[in-house]
Amino acid sequence: MEAKSERKEGVLVFFINGRLDAFGAQQLDEWIKGALHDDDKELVLDLSGSTYLSSGGLRTFNVLKKEMKRRNGRFALAGVGEYPKKVLDMAGFTTILEIFPTTEAAVEDIKKKRKNPTLFNEIFYKKIEEEGVTLTIEPGWMTSPPALRVTGDLHKILHAQLTEADIRTRKFSEITYSLGLGALGADKKEAMPLLGEMITLYGSMVWLPTDGNNTPDFLTPLDAETDVPVYTGFNVTLDGPFNEYLTLDTKDPQGISITDIYRMIFAGAVDRGVKTYKGVVAVAIWGVIAGLASSGIKKAPVAGTALPKGTSIMDPAQSGTWMASDTSMSYKGDTLVSFGIGIDLAHDLSGYKKENLDALYYANPANKGASKAMYLHNHGVVFRGVPYDGSLDLNSQVKKIVSDATFVDMRHLLDSTRIRRAKIGVAYIQNIVKEQ
Repeated sequence: MEAKSERKEGVLVFFINGRLDAFGAQQLDEWIKGALHDDDKELVLDLSGSTYLSSGGLRTFNVLKKEMKRRNGRFALAGVGEYPKKVLDMAGFTTILEIFPTTEAAVEDIKKKRKNPTLFNEIFYKKIEEEGVTLTIEPGWMTSPPALRVTGDLHKILHAQLTEADIRTRKFSEITYSLGLGALGADKKEAMPLLGEMITLYGSMVWLPTDGNNTPDFLTPLDAETDVPVYTGFNVTLDGPFNEYLTLDTKDPQGISITDIYRMIFAGAVDRGVKTYKGVVAVAIWGVIAGLASSGIKKAPVAGTALPKGTSIMDPAQSGTWMASDTSMSYKGDTLVSFGIGIDLAHDLSGYKKENLDALYYANPANKGASKAMYLHNHGVVFRGVPYDGSLDLNSQVKKIVSDATFVDMRHLLDSTRIRRAKIGVAYIQNIVKEQ
């Protein structure tokens, strides 16, 4: 059996050519799993090229119908031939499946009856629109001024000078959204040589150990008050709420880069005269990946690692030894949950102490083009099989995803990473506090 897929008006369509028997159904299962993105809600199987159908195919149809129902979407068949139609009638499937004479008719019906979960937002909330990209703005919370809490010394990390005395501990209950360099272990001594990129999301800690295996590890305690500590040499934590929530949609299947998302957030805050905007934002994203580009530290920047005195691990002569980058734009169609910080270099930043701003970021040589306009620092976790619905609450979904979804990967995100659609929380940072 052969099959090809394409998207028509946002509907995933599979054209089947050959016998849909038990073996063909297994093949189809794998093909659909590979093609189905986390934001796909509608699926049509065109059977005009298939003359045979057995119970294996029926089981596949049943599984796909349930999956589309889970996504609040639709599943339909099109172009069903004489023999497959008899099998569907005999099994009673013609009363429970949607069947159309052609793919065009199926897609047209889906378009006509398609629900728009963001219609309320589009009517009642402000929008930022730019070249096929829409950001719909919902108000968040103003309960307390959002601040960033910085732990550790970024300078010591960049110059590979960390000692055991520089390592701090954090409880899982103390950090909701944060990023930095960290590790888990029995004690500081065990954790130090494994310190790598880390992110915490609602009580879950995900990190990339610098053990040479390039495989992320994670822990989600059932008891948030557990005494298992997070060891960190550098951590930036968001204290306070998100002031706004943005729903991102783009017509371009290649999505929009993280650079452009931040640029639109910065420009939108200025254009709308957001009084609390001082040039620094913290941003959480739950979205669908169009292409992920990443980098990550390869070995723990601890003292005694033979780095020439005064040299940074980001220096061109050193960065290849210390940093691994992947610009292949992977994980298309999977789910991203990320947390990051953006500094608008075109804005007046005099409201912050310079040393506190300097404690937030570093210039990553793998990022190209945006460094003169902004500094961005984002970490993200990749999950798979999470239906995307922009009408849902960001924080509730992040909490659910990190505890229940299938974990795939964790990386430091390069600014060129692209997102197709997303729910975004934005905190307009009022203060940056350095912990001693």
